Amino acid sequence: MLYLFLKEPSSQLFILLWVVVGLFFILFFFSKPYFIWIMARAVTIGVSLVAHPLNLATVYSDYGLIAINNGFNAITMSIDYECSGVIETAAFWALLAFYPMYQAKEKVVLALLGFLWMYVANVIRLILIVLIVHTFGVDHFFLAHSIIGRIVFYIFAVFFYYKVFTYGYLAKNKKKV
Repeated sequence: MLYLFLKEPSSQLFILLWVVVGLFFILFFFSKPYFIWIMARAVTIGVSLVAHPLNLATVYSDYGLIAINNGFNAITMSIDYECSGVIETAAFWALLAFYPMYQAKEKVVLALLGFLWMYVANVIRLILIVLIVHTFGVDHFFLAHSIIGRIVFYIFAVFFYYKVFTYGYLAKNKKKV
């Protein structure tokens, strides 16, 4: 497959790949000053809805910070572009923009649903990290954040991608498949 890309650079798939990647970078770089700040604040507010009543962490949503204290030690998470869900949202929007199975109105609805889905998945991921660190201590932060949290988030993301792209294609092309 890669050979075909390199041999036949004028193929539609090759062009589509570069357009999607290009749109992703445009969305990502233009979102840097504002969208990341908005998403970091929104995600921390979502986490605070669970963490504050259960006394799991102190959330400073204006600064994008989550302070986890389990009584013995503490750690502060800073929510930046990697933890805000902006990268995943931009990737989804870039793929959806050029996906040929949907009309413009459907793409707008799916883009909003994708934004909401990635937001909720990210909040669940961060709440899980807070729960693990609060319960087991700061020593488990790497495991909670870099492994368990990512696995949980990507399970949500892959499920949504399947529903939008794979299942959406199969549902619209029942006779061809």
